[in-house]
Amino acid sequence: MVRILRGLAHKYFSDEEAVILFLILVTGTVFVILFGAMLAPAIASVIIAFILQGLVTKLTRMGVPEIVSILGVFIIFLGILVGFIFGLLPLIWTQVTSLAGEAPRIIREMQSYLELLPQEYPTLISMEAVNTIYRQISTEAGHLTQWLVSFSLSSIPDLVALLIYMVLVPILVFFFLKDRNLLLTSISHLLPPQRPMMLRIWHEVNLQCANYVRGKAVEILIVGGVTYVAFKLLGMPYAALLALLVGLSVVIPYIGAAVVTIPVAMIALFAFGWGSHFIWVMVAYGIIQGLDGNVLVPVLFSEVNNLHPVAIIVAVLFFGGIWGLWGVFFAIPLATLLKAVFSAWPVKDSLPVEEVEES
Repeated sequence: MVRILRGLAHKYFSDEEAVILFLILVTGTVFVILFGAMLAPAIASVIIAFILQGLVTKLTRMGVPEIVSILGVFIIFLGILVGFIFGLLPLIWTQVTSLAGEAPRIIREMQSYLELLPQEYPTLISMEAVNTIYRQISTEAGHLTQWLVSFSLSSIPDLVALLIYMVLVPILVFFFLKDRNLLLTSISHLLPPQRPMMLRIWHEVNLQCANYVRGKAVEILIVGGVTYVAFKLLGMPYAALLALLVGLSVVIPYIGAAVVTIPVAMIALFAFGWGSHFIWVMVAYGIIQGLDGNVLVPVLFSEVNNLHPVAIIVAVLFFGGIWGLWGVFFAIPLATLLKAVFSAWPVKDSLPVEEVEES
């Protein structure tokens, strides 16, 4: 055992920079797991500033003074934030509560559809199975209604915390944008002066993650906005809520679109029934998904190295299980980070035979 551990240490940790990088990764992971909830506003501010920095850099390259670029981008960010808080968020909450109120009627209509299945497919579905499905749906709907009521009664402390975050996050975003170079220089002083491996990993991850995160933010806005306009024109109820779900579904490749299709189809079915209107809604939804996967994604992520679908699904499951929604959103950047680390990690030859025998 000692000989195996010694061989592994020589092969993967004989380089001083590799040891330091390993300690940084372990310490950072433990720190985020332990204190991530406490430092959520700061982490969110870093992510938002990272997304906005790309626009600041483009404006600076066009000849706009840096401070003017920062102020302009920051004002745009504040406008989007205010519009979301006072425009989109109340609309979505209204539609969520309205959908909860419509739940009993939807469940009754679903029961009528389910009761027809044993008559049409007696060999595949029994009435007992239909009753079991109906009881489960009724139970889940009751839990949802109960959660909405309890949330509305106990949300005052959360609203106070949310108001604090709404003040802290913009302030932190501004200073992260303004003092970006100063902060990066201060962090670099804590690292070894000679760090070619870290610089190589940083450049690759910075390029890949910047393209991915900014592209994903643009994709969410475009897909959600187009979906809202299409559903509104087709008279689809709960258009804002469904557009938000469809927009967020692009965060999880392969899985998100399949999962969100279910509520879209169910609400369209209960709103319009089986008919041409339902078909038009699903055709419009399918066209949006097709254009997103075949046109928008290749344009936005042309510079991002593609990961294998299995790697993406495993990363979503693993990081989502650790960090929840944030882990799901950053599963691909984190997987890209691991890929860059493994690619750049220095690997030495095995120990000489003489040293192995001595051990």
